[in-house]
Amino acid sequence: MYLVAVSGNAVLICVAAVERSLQEPTYLFLSMLAFWDLILSTATVPKALSIFWFDDTDISFGGCVTQLFFMHFAFVVESGILLAMAFDRYVAICYPLRYTAILSQDTIGKIGGVVVLRSFATVFPIVFLVKRLPFCRTNIIAHTFCEHMGLAKLACADITINIWYGISVPLLSVMLDLVMTVISYGLIIRAVFRLPSRDARTKALSTCGSRVCVILMFYLPGIFTVTAQRLGQKIPKHVHILLANLCSCPPSDGSSYPWSKDQADP
Repeated sequence: MYLVAVSGNAVLICVAAVERSLQEPTYLFLSMLAFWDLILSTATVPKALSIFWFDDTDISFGGCVTQLFFMHFAFVVESGILLAMAFDRYVAICYPLRYTAILSQDTIGKIGGVVVLRSFATVFPIVFLVKRLPFCRTNIIAHTFCEHMGLAKLACADITINIWYGISVPLLSVMLDLVMTVISYGLIIRAVFRLPSRDARTKALSTCGSRVCVILMFYLPGIFTVTAQRLGQKIPKHVHILLANLCSCPPSDGSSYPWSKDQADP
């Protein structure tokens, strides 16, 4: 899965960068998503593989916090990019004549910058919340990678701030993105069924359908992981770990998107 994610996303980025006909909002957002997919999977999977293959079960505290930061950072960035991609489809279908004017390359760059800055501002405080904790009990993490609450629960101190911050960040960023993405696709579906041509409706739905599949594959394991850490005391640990690894190593996005220009831009 890791090799598929790396090779698929790397090829997608290279093709979109070289092929001039793909210098459009749809593929620029797709390239951003592919790049952060690489960051997310590379932050976690190589270390997990070293555990399984070479029995390399040790990680320094600094390395653990670094992995924690980049994993959460990339996840929140991807959430914001998926919301931007929903907005891209909304403009393409509802305002096709103004599509290139609204989503210029300058606007796309600003959207990408805001998404990255927002993610950094919300995730970076977690580093300090973890580093302030004293660890005097077990130093064994029952997981294949370092995760905020999984690490905080090992501390021998009050972690109330970590718990509340760990809840507020997903609610105010990822869950808000998900709600707005659902609203965007609801408006898109309403607009699609108002199109006079059946071919146009089919073309629009085929484009949006692949994106909805990617959204479900991205959000559902992540939502389960966050919920299980706080509420799912009876959920078997191996189920939690399996879905968390699936979340950290998503398949390459290019496999779920049509590369035909006619299909991609109805």
